[in-house]
Amino acid sequence: MSIDDASPADWDRLRDKHPALVKKYEDYLVNNPDEQTEDMVNHPKHYAYGSIECIEAIEESMTTEAFKGYLKGNTMKYLWRYERKGKHVEDLEKAQWYLDRLTSVVTKEVR
Repeated sequence: MSIDDASPADWDRLRDKHPALVKKYEDYLVNNPDEQTEDMVNHPKHYAYGSIECIEAIEESMTTEAFKGYLKGNTMKYLWRYERKGKHVEDLEKAQWYLDRLTSVVTKEVR
């Protein structure tokens, strides 16, 4: 199995099995902030301008209904192309991110 094919459950099992390695890596990142890798799913640097993330600006510029359509469309986009772009897991995680955001918006509406 490739590291790119590891599921979140695989990573959780690894962290549980080797907590000392996780702590050592976290300590390393704290002491070497330039070595931290960018989170391409949850907070890609190219989607932030100052303290505002693009998704926040998009949400503020739209009605709730339009924003839900945007989230649904992005979910579909990442599911559509995940096998073609070469970053299968990353695209599936992005699809899940947009679906989770859509679920959160809809959950707030029904409560």
